[in-house]
Amino acid sequence: MTRTLSLCAAAVVFSSLVACASAGPLDADADDFSGATAGAPAGAAGGAANKTANNSSTATAGHAAPGGGGSSAKGPAGGPGGAAGEGGAVASGGAAGKAGVAAAGKGGAASGGSPQSSAGKGGATSASAGKAGATSASAGKAGATSASAGDGEGGAQGGGAEPTSGGVAALISEAEYEALFPNRNALFTYQGLVKAAATFPEFANTGTEAQKKRELAAFFANIGHETTGGWPTAPGGAQAWGLYFKQEVGCEGGACKGYCEPTNAKYPCAPGKTYHGRGPIQLSYNYNYGACGDALGVDLLHDPDLVTSSPEVTFRTALWFWMTPQAPKPSAHDVMTGGYQPSPEDAKAGRVEGFGLTIDIINGGVECGYPSPPQVKDRVAFYQKFCATLGVDAGPALECAAMESY
Repeated sequence: MTRTLSLCAAAVVFSSLVACASAGPLDADADDFSGATAGAPAGAAGGAANKTANNSSTATAGHAAPGGGGSSAKGPAGGPGGAAGEGGAVASGGAAGKAGVAAAGKGGAASGGSPQSSAGKGGATSASAGKAGATSASAGKAGATSASAGDGEGGAQGGGAEPTSGGVAALISEAEYEALFPNRNALFTYQGLVKAAATFPEFANTGTEAQKKRELAAFFANIGHETTGGWPTAPGGAQAWGLYFKQEVGCEGGACKGYCEPTNAKYPCAPGKTYHGRGPIQLSYNYNYGACGDALGVDLLHDPDLVTSSPEVTFRTALWFWMTPQAPKPSAHDVMTGGYQPSPEDAKAGRVEGFGLTIDIINGGVECGYPSPPQVKDRVAFYQKFCATLGVDAGPALECAAMESY
């Protein structure tokens, strides 16, 4: 795949936006099921495996990210239910890509596609309930903790209103999380999520109880879609296969060397390292690994595999994207918790508060502004399922067909 948009953008874009915690001890990956094709069912509609092609069954979808950069996924083509003929998304100041292709650092993005996924795998747990330092905010505590006990991490807040009480651990138990993602990759542990959320204490911890639950459901829905191994007739339904892929299919073992921008002097590619898409919202390209790592206090430029080996780091990269405004876009956090104030341009473009606007923020250049494509329907199906589990109504504006993309 050529140029795409990223989850984490150049540091200059975010230098004043978010203070992120330094890294603590990193958890080891328990298993690796991403990209498996042997014995896979045909037609698996995926968010983490595709190939770049212009208006073909293997064309890439786009998902936007802070400031332009690269976020991508590619792999073997699958059957029905895949994302076909999808173009690139546009980030702030970026140029639109064709089938996910754009000028360096400006546009294009990829997720979606149709991988051949390996059925019945994932779901292993690499962290047990009650692990020391895993909870960010137990029920009844005032606010989320800014440091996980025993892990040495400092807290880092995203923008928006002050956190109230609760947090991820108060909203969903480990058993409920496992039920939402029964086929997840072993990387994506409940304990990793809760520890990562502790470094962003406003996440799922701002506003009313309903707003907290909707934010968590919206985050889960988008990362579930981005990493899905599901397809329309998948066992348990398509929405039972979120968090299945942890990295681009076919890129394991250093196979994808094309995500290096050799002219970037600030974040030069480290020898022997590749920068393909990894994590819940695929982080890619050397300059994005470098900038995101700087913000999180983790050396992702020299050790990009931390995104696929540490449950905590992988969720922190996704949460940083979620919590961070990217002008002219608001943060997805603000959209879901009442902190979004539409500008005159937003009002003219039909951008209103609701789950649909999070889609516009993530991948509006491909998925918004016209009758909802399959990717939007999949995201909304995830969201409605997760809202039902959390016991909250889904709120307004679930889709983005009437919204112009940023």
